[in-house]
Amino acid sequence: MENLLASWREFLKGKRKRKDVERFSLNLMDNILSLHRELAEKTYQHGPYRAFKINDPKPRDIHKTSVRDRLLHHAIYRILYPYFDPKFIFNSYSCRRKKGTHRAINRFREYCRKVSQNHTRTVWILKCDIKKFFVNIDHEILLKILSRRINDDGAIWLLNKIIGSFHTKGKISIGLPLGNLTSQLLVNIYMNEFDHFLKRKLKVAYCVRYADDFVIVHENKNYLENLLPKILKFLETRLKLSLHPDKVFIQTLASGVDFLGWVHFSHHRVPRTSIKRRMFKNLDQGGTKESLAIPITLR
Repeated sequence: MENLLASWREFLKGKRKRKDVERFSLNLMDNILSLHRELAEKTYQHGPYRAFKINDPKPRDIHKTSVRDRLLHHAIYRILYPYFDPKFIFNSYSCRRKKGTHRAINRFREYCRKVSQNHTRTVWILKCDIKKFFVNIDHEILLKILSRRINDDGAIWLLNKIIGSFHTKGKISIGLPLGNLTSQLLVNIYMNEFDHFLKRKLKVAYCVRYADDFVIVHENKNYLENLLPKILKFLETRLKLSLHPDKVFIQTLASGVDFLGWVHFSHHRVPRTSIKRRMFKNLDQGGTKESLAIPITLR
């Protein structure tokens, strides 16, 4: 009960004036007590999702569930995140506290400087992108990973309900929704298997991953070419994932490496062309206070 109440306070931030949140708030304690009772008696059933599309900048399918279910996702996240986060490798930067894109980019640049000996020799980058990441997460594999880490039947029962509440069209046991808070954590748990494979099995020293994008830095192009089939095999056989064929590159840093919205070179980086266009389009349409503060030199 304490966790549900604390989760409600966190969930409310920035959402108080939304109609569905206001309706839930009218009978707050009754709703929370009802949810708590269903969880205790293991009669809880996850509700349906409402689908809509956004452009971020490419089209994405977002699935949103009820306030009641989203509250439960917050409650689950509050317990699982501090348990799993220490198990992740340092260089996993997506949806983690004190991480994010800026730190991922800086880590990548740090590795490039180190491997190139302060840009005095050529450095090669293997850049990969996992194809249709969220929609291809296998439920059975994910639950097996969770069962190895969590020795609690009640927790596994609930996670089974959460994971099974959504599936990719035509594939009953595959896919996680982009709109769920728990999905962000669950995909990190899923990809943690891959992270440790790179680090422990393949002994990759310089890798940075952000969600479905990752880069590996090395001085030897042949090393990266030999690494790629092993990565493909692990992803396909162990996680049932595949790399996007049009987004796998082995190139020098000097030629420009596109990673997390920036094109990186030896001594500088510039925003990706598509991001610059979107940025200035937003400025021309009025923009936000934050976007107007971007230096005009980006033009």
